[in-house]
Amino acid sequence: MARFSVVVCHRRFGKTVMAVNKLVKDLINAKQKGLARARAVYVAPLFRQAKQIAWDYAKFYCEKLPGYKANESELRIDFLDDCRLFLIGADNPDSIRGIYADSVVLDEYAQMNPKMWSEVLRPALTDRKGSAMFIGTPKGKNVFHDLYKHGLDPDNVDWTSHLFKASETGYVDEGELLAAKSDMTDEEYAQEYECSWEAAIKGAYYGKLMEIVANEKRIRSVPWESTLEVHTAWDLGIDDSTAIWFYQTADREIRLINFYESSGVGLDHYVKYLKQQHYVYGNHFLPHDVKVKELSTGRSRLEMLRGLGINARVVQKIPVDDGINAARSLLPRCYFDAKKCEKGIEAMRQYKTDWDDKTQTFRQRPKHDWTSHAADAFRYLAVSFRDTGSGRRPTRTISEYDVFDPYEKGPRQTIAEGTNW
Repeated sequence: MARFSVVVCHRRFGKTVMAVNKLVKDLINAKQKGLARARAVYVAPLFRQAKQIAWDYAKFYCEKLPGYKANESELRIDFLDDCRLFLIGADNPDSIRGIYADSVVLDEYAQMNPKMWSEVLRPALTDRKGSAMFIGTPKGKNVFHDLYKHGLDPDNVDWTSHLFKASETGYVDEGELLAAKSDMTDEEYAQEYECSWEAAIKGAYYGKLMEIVANEKRIRSVPWESTLEVHTAWDLGIDDSTAIWFYQTADREIRLINFYESSGVGLDHYVKYLKQQHYVYGNHFLPHDVKVKELSTGRSRLEMLRGLGINARVVQKIPVDDGINAARSLLPRCYFDAKKCEKGIEAMRQYKTDWDDKTQTFRQRPKHDWTSHAADAFRYLAVSFRDTGSGRRPTRTISEYDVFDPYEKGPRQTIAEGTNW
């Protein structure tokens, strides 16, 4: 172990028991070192999860220590006169904001907002030079995966990472593993018991297709071809992130050469980024709500972008499900640059439908999280690029701001609403 440890472990590994005992041991050690009023924090994604998962363990392993006193409502245990163990949920970071800590454990870190660590818990460790342990089971390549890679880097001397597969630890009976494997999909078993970062996410819209893309070696180095125009597809956020895919086409190939996402900045920031790439641009495709005028300026973001020199075009408004199907149809033709599109690729893999705890079914809508912006931008790309699969364009009615084939030669022109083509 190190000061900061990342432990990736299979189901039934015993990680919660390990976490609680580590925190108790760290408090005892702090007391023995003469550190007064030692503090330790166990963090679950939700407060109710902390109570369900770890509270009974915490009481069991602390109840025979001198001065033991448990506060059920606050999930707090005092012992050894001045030592204190907190159990909290990452859904309420303000509950411990401003405290100090000698040791923290973040359980199922993949399901937490990273700000819980960076803005609340990491500063809490500073004064006492406390330690932290991140534990969980993979759920795709997200912040937990990033932290795992960080711990593997030998240059990060205060960090370490460990990964424990059920097939290697022997903690779960082999017969039970075989039974679990027969009751689960291959992807579920690989993720939950073999700690696979690559397994498709349950409920993911593009998970299996992205797995095919990876298996066919279409996630690789995809260089910019200077003789081809670069087109972009955007998902515009206001108080949210804005995501942009950069792509080129050659024959029937769609080459995703770059991906960019940011938040808290104006449109001029994205225009500046576009110009810094030195690409030769074609069209920039944006969602239909870009035409909505802002009350503060009386102008739409479409007008603003065009005023900044962007050849912005608006994609057709269609149901989200139809857009997702368009994206699915497009993925077999796509090549992704592994390095420049890394975040966008992972967002595509993890973009999923929302789960309803009451009905125990998936809701008929996408879950809005960090993956949404990249996936929505790709969906707009697909909508702007739809064809029949045979190379022939469908005849349909278009509006003034509908999308044309961006690779058609000849001057662009505005077509009157209702025109068939």
